[in-house]
Amino acid sequence: MVSIPAYTLNDGTAIPATGLGTWPMDDTQAEQAVRHALEAGYRLLDTAVNYRNESGVGRGVASSGVPREEVVVTTKLPGRHHGYEETLASFEESRQRLGLEYVDLYLIHWPNPRVGTYVDSWRAMVKLREDGLVRSIGVSNFTREHLVRLEKETGVLPSVNQVELHPLFPQDELRAFHAERGIVTESWSPLGRDVRLLDDPAVVAVAKAHGVTPAQAVLRWHVQLGAVPIPKSADAGRQRANLDLFGFELDAARMAAVSGRSHRRLGGDPGSHEEF
Repeated sequence: MVSIPAYTLNDGTAIPATGLGTWPMDDTQAEQAVRHALEAGYRLLDTAVNYRNESGVGRGVASSGVPREEVVVTTKLPGRHHGYEETLASFEESRQRLGLEYVDLYLIHWPNPRVGTYVDSWRAMVKLREDGLVRSIGVSNFTREHLVRLEKETGVLPSVNQVELHPLFPQDELRAFHAERGIVTESWSPLGRDVRLLDDPAVVAVAKAHGVTPAQAVLRWHVQLGAVPIPKSADAGRQRANLDLFGFELDAARMAAVSGRSHRRLGGDPGSHEEF
């Protein structure tokens, strides 16, 4: 079984250096994928209310035979539940669907800045952590400005910010801010989305030089940036390959080769995207 390094978060808990994403699996697919992933050695799982597979993820954890305390389960608050009381109620619904006594990492899925109540949700999440129902709290798709507002109004910074991050959108400035403030960066869509990144000749060449797949080369690029990639795969073989990132290292030239292309966002812009 692969040994996965871990990062210590700013609240003293720890998170594995890579994990399994579950969007857009349904409950049945998620249950099977999670069980296979945990058998392979994964210990970080990512779901959300809006993925509509929390029940499947929970069943996968329960049926895996892996001790609950070894698994870091992440879920996310949807935009339609922003607000203090709404967040508390939404979390309880997530916890029941997951079938868990506590959630390891709870994130605000999107800031929805035009609605403007994400700080109220954040205060509720601080309470959930204080009450022991959540081990760590964080956000997803937050910009530097959103993070600064959270700290200014509550005094509490997130432990994690899960953002779009891949060689086409490396988020250099935001990652630097995270590092400065002790926030761990998680990467969603770490292999890009609807692009042929894994067929790029430079990526293929880097992979060939190390005797790995292009996906492994790109995921190793994330690891060496200090980001936590959470690639989605329901295939047990691909899951194992995506986890096998810690027996090789890219030198500076090959890191540059992986990210040496035009940079653009492929998903929603957190400054304007609304997710409910």
